[in-house]
Amino acid sequence: MFVVCLATGRECRADEDTLKPVPDEIRFEACLPNQNEIGRPLPLAGHWNTGQLPGGFSPDYQMQMIDQGHYLLPWFQLPSPGSSAPGDAYFEAAMKRAAALNLPISLVGTQWEEQLTINPAYFNLPADQNPNVIGLDGTVQPELDPMGPIGLWGQVGKSWTSNPEVQKLQQWYPNPPLVLFVSNNEAAKLQWSDAETSKRYVDAYGLGRDANFMSHVVGDGWISRYRALQGGMRDGLVQGNWSQNARFIGYNAFGDSFFGRWWGWLQYSLYIPGRFEPWPLAWDGASSSYYLENWCPIADYWVWSPQIESMNWVFMLQDTYGSLNPGFWFEISTWDGDSTERDYFASLGQTYTTERYGGMVKFGIWLLRPRVVREFRGWSDTVANAGPYFMAVTAAVDAVHTNPILRKFWRTGVLVANTAYQHPYQSEVPVDYQSVDRWFMLSTALDPQRPWSLYTQLPVYGLALVLGLPPQREWLVYAFSPLGPQKQARVTVPDYGTITVDTQPSGDYYQVIEKTKAVVQVVLPPTPPAPGGLRFNRGK
Repeated sequence: MFVVCLATGRECRADEDTLKPVPDEIRFEACLPNQNEIGRPLPLAGHWNTGQLPGGFSPDYQMQMIDQGHYLLPWFQLPSPGSSAPGDAYFEAAMKRAAALNLPISLVGTQWEEQLTINPAYFNLPADQNPNVIGLDGTVQPELDPMGPIGLWGQVGKSWTSNPEVQKLQQWYPNPPLVLFVSNNEAAKLQWSDAETSKRYVDAYGLGRDANFMSHVVGDGWISRYRALQGGMRDGLVQGNWSQNARFIGYNAFGDSFFGRWWGWLQYSLYIPGRFEPWPLAWDGASSSYYLENWCPIADYWVWSPQIESMNWVFMLQDTYGSLNPGFWFEISTWDGDSTERDYFASLGQTYTTERYGGMVKFGIWLLRPRVVREFRGWSDTVANAGPYFMAVTAAVDAVHTNPILRKFWRTGVLVANTAYQHPYQSEVPVDYQSVDRWFMLSTALDPQRPWSLYTQLPVYGLALVLGLPPQREWLVYAFSPLGPQKQARVTVPDYGTITVDTQPSGDYYQVIEKTKAVVQVVLPPTPPAPGGLRFNRGK
């Protein structure tokens, strides 16, 4: 099998995988299928802040970042139906620059289907035409119904892409190689556990059905309706190859990272036997939150952490790529919780730095190898305030492209499971997932005594990828220590043995060579500066 290189127009083999000029590299990786001869597509950086206000992460800022050597997939605000915001001055120069470089682009917006609830033209429709939940007493509830009329979903979808502002974008850039439509995906929806409060559900199925039945009905309903929404959006794209090259990505439109964390997690899941969630069938992709949430006691240094929660996504990705949706576009969204979380760490006597944030992000990207690492900040945030955190993300992404060792392991390395232990989240694990690999954290001599609670502190987080067959194997080990440097940490690599490494909050890479028993630190050069001279310090 060969892959057509979008940078040169000719076929490429795995042994021809070389670093290309930045725009060509971005295009090639964004358009590379999940399954191909070369290996996994390399990651790109993105953001949720679209720079609508002065000083934000605007398209002009992004083009400067690309010019300075960073691997970004450009993002723009998706204009709302009936609105001219953010206006031609925001779009035109950057969109035309993206066209000149033939870059993939993304359009980031709110939850498109929410119009069915907040717009009186839909919410005030008669019950038999209304897309929202009809209560048992016949009143309309402000949440979407997976059993409501489906036609309006396509109508609303088309309104987002047939409006004059989006048509203008298509005229400025008629033939992009890829267009991602990225939804915040937080519209109010009926939960399966509330299905018996819906008149439509009770009229169709009565009361007393089990959880799997209700989850199946609700999940299948969302698949049909979200595909109708996206079909309507695709129908509104009439210029060039926009319709053909559009992909629809939903925030958290994937599986639950809290899988198994506490006894009641299934109440918040649409799991049914044989399907961990319906969302890979309902969307073209997902941007899953790898967050230090500032509303719950999650932290980067104990068991309840993004690093350990996201290990649940590994088996879900295997199911998705294997049968549910092989072309699924999987991203992660990263966030440190902003000043609320930093203040919390400070109250504990800890310092939360951009280096520590970068260390956590790198663990997630090497565990999951996503297509995009999309950082979250509020819509009004600025590069001056949050730029150093985005540069931590960008540095992690850039290194995968520019370092030959990291590039090789990203492409074809196999994530190593630590089968000596189970994942610590073991509550109500369904039978069909009780034997899948869910634990990938390397054991260390610093590990606390088991059993662990959610708040057990872990000094070193490590994982490994392996290449080759015995006795010619190589491993890439990544380790970071969020609370401070750890010297001579003893880390066990499954099926190899114990190695001794130094690690720190920003994280470190080591190459382990079976034949020579060598353990060599992978040294990375400084990342290129950001516009205006902003630079991320790797702590080296």
